[in-house]
Amino acid sequence: MTSIPSAIATPPWTRRHVISLADFTSAEYNTILQTALSFQEVLSRRTKKVPALQGQVITNLFFEPSTRTRSSFELAAKRLSADTLNFAPGNSSLTKGETILDTAKTYLAMGTNLMVIRHRQAGVPSMIAQEMDRLNTGVGVLNAGDGLHEHPSQALLDLFTLCMTLNPEEPRLELLDSHKIAIVGDILHSRVARSNIWSLLASGAEVHLAAPSTLLPTLFEVYGRDRPGKLVLHHELTPALENADFVMTLRLQQERMTQNLLPSLREYHRQFGITRDRLHICKPQVKLLHPGPTNRGVEVTSDLMDDPEISLVSRQVTSGVAVRMALLYLMGTGEE
Repeated sequence: MTSIPSAIATPPWTRRHVISLADFTSAEYNTILQTALSFQEVLSRRTKKVPALQGQVITNLFFEPSTRTRSSFELAAKRLSADTLNFAPGNSSLTKGETILDTAKTYLAMGTNLMVIRHRQAGVPSMIAQEMDRLNTGVGVLNAGDGLHEHPSQALLDLFTLCMTLNPEEPRLELLDSHKIAIVGDILHSRVARSNIWSLLASGAEVHLAAPSTLLPTLFEVYGRDRPGKLVLHHELTPALENADFVMTLRLQQERMTQNLLPSLREYHRQFGITRDRLHICKPQVKLLHPGPTNRGVEVTSDLMDDPEISLVSRQVTSGVAVRMALLYLMGTGEE
């Protein structure tokens, strides 16, 4: 088993839980970026494993379906030599009336050290974290996506992908200062967008949100207050894309739409779909991101998704393992 890179032997980290990025500091972002860089080097080796969390138990409590996030966290935990427990709600005692907190306490009694939690309702990870603190367990809770609140690890892997594109030798938050980043799509229902807004504004970037008015209410303007970066809302695509360095397009989350917010998918693509022609008004070296899963031909055309010169989508998935290794490592070895 290979050793832990010396660059991350003693990282400065004090957070027990990662629920939101709203109050993250620049130093915390850079600690994650630098730690993820070290783990990316580990993942490039023939033996892709380190004993960093050997003996610890990481429980993936996914009350909501997930492919990328769950698999990424499970692989990250195994690369750190941790033992993993995976929860499936359909086969659990929740179907018999057990509460979410009782489920969490059951895994606590099994010796869990870290809980990775995903739930369709906002606030569930925070509630479990508060209960773990009340019981003085020392267990850390990592939010893997909760309702319309946040998805911190996705935003952090997006941040790592962006910074690595700008400087693969030394990714750091400040690299994005003054860069223009357009986020296009279903922003109203996107927890990914909310977390990305926090991290990108912390970098000093110009963040331009673009969507139909039904998917981008003015309440998002509050995110831009008292932040280093600049936040601009658009209900047309062109001004958001003009001279953009990066374009992030989001999935239309029809399963979360409780009313008819769009005339049709065809009309949405006509007005806000990302095509090669529309990228011509961006910077010449513009790059495309998408957190997945993707509705090809709706949010973005297939030729762009599969173009290695423009698309960073595959790199986002690869970055996810290194970033989640960094989060689990920092939370599992840090001290309050």
